[in-house]
Amino acid sequence: MVSKLEKNVALPTGDEERFSGYGVMGLTFKSGHVLALRRFIVSSIGPGYRAVWHRNPQGEWTFYADVEPSQSCARYFGEYANEAIIEKIDITWIANNRLRVEIKNIGFQWDITLTSTPMVRLLNLVAGIIPVKFWKDVRILKLISQVAAKILKGGRIELSGYVPNRQRFIANPYKIWLVSESTASLGRMDFGEPAPLKQQEHLKDFWIPQRGMFVLGRSYFEPFDKDRHSAIYSNSDSTFQKFNERQTNTA
Repeated sequence: MVSKLEKNVALPTGDEERFSGYGVMGLTFKSGHVLALRRFIVSSIGPGYRAVWHRNPQGEWTFYADVEPSQSCARYFGEYANEAIIEKIDITWIANNRLRVEIKNIGFQWDITLTSTPMVRLLNLVAGIIPVKFWKDVRILKLISQVAAKILKGGRIELSGYVPNRQRFIANPYKIWLVSESTASLGRMDFGEPAPLKQQEHLKDFWIPQRGMFVLGRSYFEPFDKDRHSAIYSNSDSTFQKFNERQTNTA
């Protein structure tokens, strides 16, 4: 399914800032580390890209992407980010249900094994018959969120709301698998075994599941408005200044 997406995925219709692809909504570790993966194959604001989110046990978020922060996840979550860094990210499918994510320049490796259950397959079946237009109805999204939270037992799930940079978002995870096994390391630091956090993490209204979930999905964000939304891509002054100056020079 991912192979077909890579070859044939279309940009969702609409006036929003739009993305389509796959990724891990979030995976928490007993050590306090948190990871997320985004592989948006198409984007309405630039090229498709890969991104890895990492929160360390101290609660500091770093967003890695292979495009500039203004065209990636930091555009929406930068207010909560310690750093937004451009790095080459490799995603390799080792088997039909196993993938490896690497950022070789910093010594990052993340192995993920996926599985499903009868209840997850039922959830996917129901999601597959919901017309696309209903996936933008916040009332229906609220209902889907509540049902999915009970079935997947991953804590609170929200498919609409506001991101840290104050744009409104809608998430459409229309196909889901569970992460059954995972290991991750950064340099010599091993993240340990996956486990729920004592307190569920969230980035404004986007909640990181307490159980690893791999999804195929679409995302919509309110178009950027400089008078209402934040243009901060990270809390690192040098990072923000670098890309702010680049945007100014381009303009």
